[in-house]
Amino acid sequence: MSDISELEGRITAALDRIGQGLDVLGPKADAVAGEEVQQLRVALEEERVVNAQLDERVRAIREKQESTVAQLTEEVERLRGVLEEGEAGVAHLRKVNSELRANNAALRDAVAQGLAEPHLVNKSMMAELEALRATQAADRSELDAVLAELAPLVAPAPDADGEGSDSHGESEDA
Repeated sequence: MSDISELEGRITAALDRIGQGLDVLGPKADAVAGEEVQQLRVALEEERVVNAQLDERVRAIREKQESTVAQLTEEVERLRGVLEEGEAGVAHLRKVNSELRANNAALRDAVAQGLAEPHLVNKSMMAELEALRATQAADRSELDAVLAELAPLVAPAPDADGEGSDSHGESEDA
């Protein structure tokens, strides 16, 4: 029994020493854990701020993209309208010119047979010339529209100082 009492005493003493060690380590361990938790909270808050900034950037990019797509869609529709109007005008002019040429051919045949007066032929020829001028003007208008759309694409890029470069790479001072 004395062995049991002696072991019991030793166990009690060991438990007391363990308790004292825990008492000493307890506040330190809690302080270390509290500091680590605080650091983790700060890091979490920083990540939330970064995430919010990224969300804002994504939203801004989406809005810009949607705005750009809408603008491009409007521009395409506008250009389609211009093209349709131009094509309709050109088709009408070609039809009128074709009819005018047929009339002039018939008038020439009538003159050749001696059935028409020369001033009518002159009048018809003037009308044909006017129709040809109108066709040329329509073609010119169509070319101007194409050139206006191409101009921004082929314009020289501005230099670092904000001036465009010429075709030979020379400055204006030279």
